[in-house]
Amino acid sequence: MAASNVTTVKNVTADPSALGLFGLAMVTLVASSQKLGWTEGVAFVLPWAIFLGAFAQLFACILDFKKDNVFGATAFGGYAFFWFAVGMSWMIKLGMFGEAAAKTADAHQLGVAFVGYLIFTIFMTIGAMETHKVLFTIFVLIDLLFLGLALSSFGIAEHFSHQLAAWAEFFIALMAFYASAAAVLNPHFGRVFLPVGKPFGILKTVKETNKRLCA
Repeated sequence: MAASNVTTVKNVTADPSALGLFGLAMVTLVASSQKLGWTEGVAFVLPWAIFLGAFAQLFACILDFKKDNVFGATAFGGYAFFWFAVGMSWMIKLGMFGEAAAKTADAHQLGVAFVGYLIFTIFMTIGAMETHKVLFTIFVLIDLLFLGLALSSFGIAEHFSHQLAAWAEFFIALMAFYASAAAVLNPHFGRVFLPVGKPFGILKTVKETNKRLCA
């Protein structure tokens, strides 16, 4: 009996996190410049929100799903659709969908959405504890961003909440640039060129302890 020839094809997908983090860095840098008063209006924030904040992170999300990375895919996908929604909200406010839509826009609805994203980001922050410390820091800053955005949308401590959101978003940009650079340069050089910090190891330790107790 003749032996059958079996050919194994391995589908290799590169880590998309560098691109996703770069998209996050760009959109938060441009958006924070408006919040901090360095630039004016959101007309020229829109392209970066759509193409970098939304599409770049959506692309990273799809590739992370292919890599069976649920955490990365959910994070990039969740924030990609956030920027799609924010971009459309700005379009409505600018009157691109008619004056009637612009006049009936209720900022409190945005506040509710920001609260929802704060909840999402909190449990993603817990997950980020077992990735690396730079990514964990980014998620903590995103928590502060959504807290500030939510409070500002509801008219609570407006000056403080606006400044909290603005500076949190600016530092998200800086940290995301660093994380993106590390995701590119560390594997490119085959060594730790830019350290990102080890996972906390707290939750994994708890999991292992529970296994021992149940044995």
